[in-house]
Amino acid sequence: MKHYTVAQLDITDPSWGRSYVANVTPMVERRGGRYLARTGRLDRVEGERAPGMVVLIEWPSKEAAEEFYASEEYAPYRDARIAGARNEFLLVAGEDSNGLAQIPG
Repeated sequence: MKHYTVAQLDITDPSWGRSYVANVTPMVERRGGRYLARTGRLDRVEGERAPGMVVLIEWPSKEAAEEFYASEEYAPYRDARIAGARNEFLLVAGEDSNGLAQIPG
């Protein structure tokens, strides 16, 4: 089953960004991940505040996402991001657990 990383970031120190994108993008792609969105162009529809940036990554499986996140290769970039941004990361199953998306009408 596909899984999705949904990340909300508020950058506090942008010095890590260029290296992160240049090096982490191929790491994600080698594990079958695909960036669906990486943007700061957000319109808040509900809630109290929008984050500075949202990242959406599609993964072929939960295992692929977890292996990437826990990898030694990613660790220094993860640490740099954590030090340079306020982060909320979610791993979301690509399912409709209520089955309502399948009901016509």
